[in-house]
Amino acid sequence: MVTAQGGLGRREAERHRCGPADRLAIAYLQAVEIPHRLRPAADAVIRPTRTLWLLASAHAVNHALAILLPLVYLQVIVDLHVDAASIAILTAVGSLASGGAQLAYSALTRVFSRRSILVAGGVVLGLGMALQGLVGSFGAFSIANVASKIGGSPQHPVGNALLAEQFPPQRRGFAISAHISGGNVGTLAVPLIGTWLIAGLGWRATVVLFGVPAILIALGIAALVQESGADRAAARAEGSLAEAFRRVLHDRDLVILYVASMVAAGGRGLGVITLFVPLYLSEVLHLDTTTIGWMYTVLLLGSVPAPLAAGWLSDRIGRRPVIVVAYLLAAVGMALFVLAGSDQRLIWGSIVIMSVFAYVESPQLQAILADIAPPGIRDAAFSTYFTVIFLVSSLW
Repeated sequence: MVTAQGGLGRREAERHRCGPADRLAIAYLQAVEIPHRLRPAADAVIRPTRTLWLLASAHAVNHALAILLPLVYLQVIVDLHVDAASIAILTAVGSLASGGAQLAYSALTRVFSRRSILVAGGVVLGLGMALQGLVGSFGAFSIANVASKIGGSPQHPVGNALLAEQFPPQRRGFAISAHISGGNVGTLAVPLIGTWLIAGLGWRATVVLFGVPAILIALGIAALVQESGADRAAARAEGSLAEAFRRVLHDRDLVILYVASMVAAGGRGLGVITLFVPLYLSEVLHLDTTTIGWMYTVLLLGSVPAPLAAGWLSDRIGRRPVIVVAYLLAAVGMALFVLAGSDQRLIWGSIVIMSVFAYVESPQLQAILADIAPPGIRDAAFSTYFTVIFLVSSLW
């Protein structure tokens, strides 16, 4: 194994001779350093914890706005005199626009700093939400709606890539998990708060009110987050964008990770499970509404602490044992849920197991991606990951 004191050329030669396991070990030991010309400027003060707090807060607002919209649509149908089919089309267009934008950030991050992309996205997200409450026609509402979704699209690929650059491998698992848990806080908070605000203030005032934090946090990122630009310089030094994607798609470790994520999307916590579990409890088992509500609440509760605990643990014992255990126990929970029949004790047991383990897989995969993707292709690797996830999750 090459030491941190060895020359760059010797390190690079050793890296290319390593197999997948050795590459991961090198990443953990930070034995592969960037060239001197790509290092941060001497006066750049990088504060990773501050970056994490702001990105996690932005992620919470991002999720909160996404969860708020279905509640708003119910009011829009009445106030703007449209039918459910129009809302469905709008939702599909917004999802396609947001998902398609994921891939574009691999190119934009070569030209603009990640900070500037996140700031622009946050401002567009907040303004788009606010404008939805101020316009008087469904056409204008739709334009603002789609714009807000595009504004929220850099949160995952660009935000995670920035955290991967700023946090060392031994802290990266917790950082990426905290970023994801921040989004889950927004998901959990809105059903109660959003419903209360819409009932008290009306949907127009509510969407305007919800748009303000997105803008304020974006301005906070602009003022308080510093970025070295090392990854951007490394990406340019590596060659063209097409070459970066070729490297991504020919990297055995990354391809395996993408395939694992595609398969696991069918059992991911905030997604397929949270959509189909309540339907199964209601339509197949015919449980009462109160019981379903409590089970759904318990299922969601693990979405914040479980990724944090797993991220902390993976920084100490490694990603692989954590994610393997999470996969196995989440599968056990889902199997128990299906096989439990009408036995509520077994159903509750399966709900608890899924609540603890079903939310661990995604942040751990993203942390592994951050570990194994070299700085020069990091943005391309994250953009590819989230584009694949978007497409496959839609199919599931």
